[in-house]
Amino acid sequence: MAENNLSYPIGEFDKNIELTPELRKANIQTIADLPETLAKAVEGLNDEQLDTEYRPGGWTVRQVVHHVADSHINSICRFKLALTEDNPTIRPYFEDRWAQAEDYKLPVQVSLDILQGIHLRWMTLLNSFTEEDFQRPLIHPDSGQWTVEQFLALYGWHSRHHTAHITSLRTRKGW
Repeated sequence: MAENNLSYPIGEFDKNIELTPELRKANIQTIADLPETLAKAVEGLNDEQLDTEYRPGGWTVRQVVHHVADSHINSICRFKLALTEDNPTIRPYFEDRWAQAEDYKLPVQVSLDILQGIHLRWMTLLNSFTEEDFQRPLIHPDSGQWTVEQFLALYGWHSRHHTAHITSLRTRKGW
């Protein structure tokens, strides 16, 4: 398998994808399902398997799970900023440095539990959004202007992307 496929098993995110009501619904469903989907992806893995890199030089499965929790904590904050402020600039963070922090050695269940709560709140928030809310702007200092709708597509992709890191590793390893 090509290195690019190991890094991006579902392909890279395209910010310029056509945003449709069907895609919005699919992304919301993907995000709603992510806590259960990710839990199933790691179900039955032992510590040695959890501490296996999904690709050479990549994060371990454990780090991926903790990263998804950190990322989705940040995402709900970003959505709420966009909902409550005019064209806010969001704060990026150094994901690679966060992945080296001591809390990334904790059992994955800690982050799976966080995801249950975050996603319940996130779904409650998303289900309250109006059409205008999905069009609200926000600014990422590195990638420029986004709408909430585009960020929704990004996090739908992000959910599938990291789950695929784990499931494709399991397939390759026969786990």
